[in-house]
Amino acid sequence: MINDFHVHTEFSCDSQADLEEYIKTALLYNMNSICFTEHVDFNKNDYGYNYYNPNQFFKKYNEIKPKFKNKIKILAGIEFGEPHLYYDKLRKLSAYPYDYIIGSIHWIGDMFPCQKVRGQYSAKDFYTLYWQEILKTVKQGGFDALGHIDFPKRYYGEIYYNEQTMNEIFKYLLEKDMVIEINTSSLRKGHQQTMPGTELLQIYKDNGGKYITIGSDAHEVRDLAADNSIARKIISDLNLQEVIYINREKVIL
Repeated sequence: MINDFHVHTEFSCDSQADLEEYIKTALLYNMNSICFTEHVDFNKNDYGYNYYNPNQFFKKYNEIKPKFKNKIKILAGIEFGEPHLYYDKLRKLSAYPYDYIIGSIHWIGDMFPCQKVRGQYSAKDFYTLYWQEILKTVKQGGFDALGHIDFPKRYYGEIYYNEQTMNEIFKYLLEKDMVIEINTSSLRKGHQQTMPGTELLQIYKDNGGKYITIGSDAHEVRDLAADNSIARKIISDLNLQEVIYINREKVIL
């Protein structure tokens, strides 16, 4: 059963992919569900700042969805950057009929883990700052799943953490009934691990975490459900449980 709960289309600043083409491809893959999770960014340093238009998205989404009635679950979501900093905007957007909201940290102030920042901050130093932002956002909540929890790994190629901080992060995450996703995009970028890998997933489990969503983070149709089988094997090996979301409610598969 293939589900992809992290997919970007032309309504995200960094994609030109078409919703209907994704759905047709999902049918070819015999997928169970696809959830479009468009970028929502309010950091003025991000080139996607204020790009997303929910009304335009839902206009096209509502035109296309009925064409595929009873063939596949087609769901609507967003990937909201730095939820703790823009909580009022998140609450306002949450009034739209989303099925699923990802909370992600891409920025630390005006810093993104680009080449310039990597030249100034070691992986250890950057991660130390990054985990504090993650902690703030899970304390705030307001979303369903924490996206690509070890995001800087995509750029640094390594990960640094201390278990005490991770325990605290997962404590607040689980108190608010949120989950984490396995994001497979790092595998397409030449890394050996998904985001997160088995180490952090084991800590999540040790803290009582059980549920996982799977997302390809596709920005092109060809990447839909990429490496989904790898993510499902990790879930099986760790005795975790894949879930999807419908109407902001967790559905255990």
